[in-house]
Amino acid sequence: MINIQQIQERSIALRDNRTFEMLVVGVIILSALLIGAKTYPIPSAVTQIILWLDVGITFLFLFEIIVRFIAEPNKKRFFHNGWNVFDTLVVVVSLIPIDNSDMALVGRLVRVFRVLRMVSIIPELRTLLNSLVRALPQLGYVVLLMFIIFYIYAAVGATFFAEINPVLWGDISISLLTLFRVMTFEDWTDVMYETMAVYPLSWSYYLTFIFFTAFAFLNMVIGIVVNVLEDEHAKERAEKAEEDGSATLNELRDEIQELKALIINLKK
Repeated sequence: MINIQQIQERSIALRDNRTFEMLVVGVIILSALLIGAKTYPIPSAVTQIILWLDVGITFLFLFEIIVRFIAEPNKKRFFHNGWNVFDTLVVVVSLIPIDNSDMALVGRLVRVFRVLRMVSIIPELRTLLNSLVRALPQLGYVVLLMFIIFYIYAAVGATFFAEINPVLWGDISISLLTLFRVMTFEDWTDVMYETMAVYPLSWSYYLTFIFFTAFAFLNMVIGIVVNVLEDEHAKERAEKAEEDGSATLNELRDEIQELKALIINLKK
C-alpha cells in the first residue's frame, strides 16, 4: 500500500520533472491562445470546444497546485510564498462557474492573469521580477530626478514656444506631453523645426533634453536593474550552495581566521 511518504516523494519527483514543467508552461501558453481566440468571431461549435478545453486546463492547473502542495515538506510554509498564493487564487476562482453570471467579467480577467503563472513556474522569470521589485526604491529617485528635468524643460518650452504653437506648448501640462513625445522620438524633428523657424538655436534645447532623458537616465535605469539582478543571482547561488552543503566564501574566510588564530596560539 502506498503511504504518505511515498506520495510526497512521487509528488516531489513530479514537481521537479523537467517534462512536467514544460507541459505546464505549454498549457499556460495554450490558455493564453484560447483567451485570444475568444476575442474573434468564431462559430458556436468552436466556442464549445474552447470552453471544454478551458475546463480541462483549469483542472490541470488544479492538479499541478495539489502536486506542489503535497511536495512541500512544511505545508504551513506553502502559502508563505506569494506566488503560491497567487496561483492558488487564480485556480480557485477559475473553478467557480461564473461565466453566465454578473461576475463573468471577473472570470475572464482571472483567466487572463493565468498567463502570469509562467512567472511562478519558470525560476528565471521569478528572478527577473524579484530584481525589478528590489530595484524600485532606487528607480524611484531616478524617476524623481527625471521629473525635475521634465518640469524645468516644460516650463522653458511653455515660456518661449507657446506663441509658436499653443497646441504643443500652451501650458506646462501640455508641454510635458510634448516633451514625452520628444523623448520617445515620435516625430520630434517636426516639433524642433517648427520652433527653429523662430528661434534658430532652439535645437540645443531638444538635443540636451534628449541627452538627459533618453540616454543618460535610460542608462542609469539599466545600470540599477543589472546591478540588482547580479545581487539576486549571487543570493541564489549562496542559497543553493547552502542547500548542497558547500562552504560559502564567508564560511571559508571564518575558517581561515580560526586557523590563523590557532597557529598564533601554538607558536606562543
